[in-house]
Amino acid sequence: MPGSHSYRFSLQLSSNEMARYYQGTARDISVRADNGQQLRFAARHLRPFLTTSGIQGHFLLTTDKNNQFHSITKLS
Repeated sequence: MPGSHSYRFSLQLSSNEMARYYQGTARDISVRADNGQQLRFAARHLRPFLTTSGIQGHFLLTTDKNNQFHSITKLS
């Protein structure tokens, strides 16, 4: 996508930590990208990656030219 930006990051959240997002006590996820940038996005975007043990892995976040969320892909 022209003008888009991509950010790689690792994430490890237990199922208990993810419960805060489903209970509404937390809404956004804040992570540090591999390049050092701080990222913040809605936790709901991680639902496809949730397992009984939580969420673990390395991900690729893509934004549009205005830095608005476009997609998240699990890399490993």
